[in-house]
Amino acid sequence: MGNNKYKILLVEDEDNIRKLVSTMLETSGYQVLMAQTCELAQIMYSSYVPDLILLDLGLPDKDGIYFLKEVRKESPVPVIILSARTEEHDIVGALDMGANDYITKPFGSSELLARVRAALRNSHQMYAANIENEKFVLNDMVIDYSARQVFIKGEEVKLTQTEYNIVSLLSEHCGKMMTYSAIIKGIWGYPDEGSIKKLQVNMANIRKKLGAKPGVRGYIINELGVGYRMNSEKA
Repeated sequence: MGNNKYKILLVEDEDNIRKLVSTMLETSGYQVLMAQTCELAQIMYSSYVPDLILLDLGLPDKDGIYFLKEVRKESPVPVIILSARTEEHDIVGALDMGANDYITKPFGSSELLARVRAALRNSHQMYAANIENEKFVLNDMVIDYSARQVFIKGEEVKLTQTEYNIVSLLSEHCGKMMTYSAIIKGIWGYPDEGSIKKLQVNMANIRKKLGAKPGVRGYIINELGVGYRMNSEKA
């Protein structure tokens, strides 16, 4: 399998997709471990401790969500779902269960490889590179956790307590898509009839204060109907 520092476990039962994806990954220099069933995936995961998991949901023995739940009991290893299920509730459900990203089939090689790079970068570099002395640093933004302040280019961004809590939460999961329900639970601790609207209003204010511009990928990215992520891309 070579000596690349990144091992990827590909859990996929369709031969053509498994061969295609493994070829893409190996060509890009990754080590690829493969499993066709949930049972084999659990064995491979325990034996090799991969750096990232690409997981199909429609496995022949158990649903991929079962494997995701088992992994999340013990590890924060990034998991990207590869699935033909395109319904919003499937996507949101997988993300709420702990998936880091969700790619619907069919997908392009460039998109897949970009998502893989982002997930690995976030997992292995983001915490060490961005969090030092209780501060989070991303491009021109600095979050001082101890002072509960946010700065852009050295200028303090005046946020309400709730707005700061949202920005802080997203920064702690930088690069990971967080569903509306996950953010609502983390900030308010409970859902109510107006929770999503309340979140959207706060997020609109936050993005405006952080200098979001139309057509430009800012610090916070919105995926309609799903949730938000803090953009982990370096400028």
